[in-house]
Parts: sequence; structure tokens; C-alpha cells
Amino acid sequence: MTEPLLGVHNVSKRFGGLLAVSEASLSVESGRITGLIGPNGAGKTTLFAIISGFLSPSDGRVVYRGRDITALPPHRLAREGIARTFQVVQPFAGLTVRENIAVGAHLHIAGRRAALAAAERTGEEVGLGSVLDRPAGGLTVAGRKRLELARALATRPSLLLLDEVLAGLTPSEIRDIVPVIRAIRDRGVTILMIEHVMQAVMSLSDHVFVLSEGRIIAEGKPAAIASDPKVIEAYLGHGAAQRYAGGAAHAH
Repeated sequence: MTEPLLGVHNVSKRFGGLLAVSEASLSVESGRITGLIGPNGAGKTTLFAIISGFLSPSDGRVVYRGRDITALPPHRLAREGIARTFQVVQPFAGLTVRENIAVGAHLHIAGRRAALAAAERTGEEVGLGSVLDRPAGGLTVAGRKRLELARALATRPSLLLLDEVLAGLTPSEIRDIVPVIRAIRDRGVTILMIEHVMQAVMSLSDHVFVLSEGRIIAEGKPAAIASDPKVIEAYLGHGAAQRYAGGAAHAH
């Protein structure tokens, strides 16, 4: 077995008396899209913040490429090849779309002209080619989501952490952005994504982990996860799995 690109080992996070994440472990295999799902308040964003260096865990460790990166700050992780997007997208409104993307490109490219050229390529890759010279402040929600994706991609990550990149999009906008995410994976970027849009995350992910009340309660292929009684209970409440199974039986 090859070592996973990313390993999270028994990570816990306490905020005062609240245990937000409890002994969570997950692994992300190279070249895959791994989904992290769970009901609201499950601790997904806290776990993401720990992986991406914005929070330090109370216990446990994070390993990337076989090296302990626990609590390394985000700018160090960016240099190591880990980039993340944020749920609340805040572009530099006074800059053009191209200039916004170039901010990410400057991590590896010193010159302005070269950074802008790299930004153009990345912008076209995520479907922003026609708006590169417009002010970023005028983008639609869908456009801002693509810009957030482009800014992270411009840092040339090996591992891309997507935090609800589909949230707030219409069904047709989701349908349009799903192939963009697949194409990023197909050119060699490994992806870990938190997502609430279940149908999309299930169709995109090769492997899924489920977090509930701070604990990983299930992992596996999307089809197995979708029918796991523990997962159904976590989302729909106690007794839901039995009612769901009963309903399915009656449907046949």
C-alpha cells in the first residue's frame, strides 16, 4: 500500500468546554477526489481549518507526503503545495479578475507580466476567460466561486481543499462547475472537498468520509455511504434509517 498524500490521525479540537472534533482520522489518496460530508455543526469546517493550518488541534496530527505538518501556518503549507478555498468568497473588489488570480500566481512567480500570463491560463481553465479584465467586484456568485477556485489553483497546489465550492449555486451552475472540478483532478491535482450538495459530492468523489458530532462515523465508496444506516440517521435523525428501509421495501 502506498502512503496517502494526506493523513489526519486522531485529531481533536476543543473550544473551552466544547469538543468540536473528536479523534477524527481520515486519509486522502493521491490523484483522487475525497469527499468530507456531514450534517450542519458536525465539525467539518473546524477539521478543514486544522488541515489547512488556520487552527491548531488540541490533540492528534496531520501528515502530508509522510511529513508531520501539524499547525504549520497556511503560507508555509501553500509553499508545500496545499491550497484551500473559503466558504465566504471575498475577492479584491478593486482589482480585475486576472489580477485577483495573479495574487495566487505570485507564490511561485516573481514578475508581474509572467504572473498575469499564468493567471490568464488558470482563468481560462475554470471558465473565466471572457471576464478576465472585468472588476472582480462585479462577478455573480457563480463567477466568484470560480474565481476562488482559480486563485487557489494559481498557487500550483498538489492538494486542493475545497470548502463548499458549490454552496449558493443554482442546479444549472452546479452542473456547469462539476466538470471543471473533475478536469482539475484529471490533470493531477488531488482534491479534498467539504460539500452540502449531496448529489454533486457523491458523483464527484472517489471516496467519502462522514463526520457527525465531531467524529468520523463512516467511510467508503459514495454508493455504500448513501445507503449506510448510520449516515442516514446522522442526517435525518434517530429511527430514520428504519423508516427509510421500510419505505424502500414498500416501494418494491
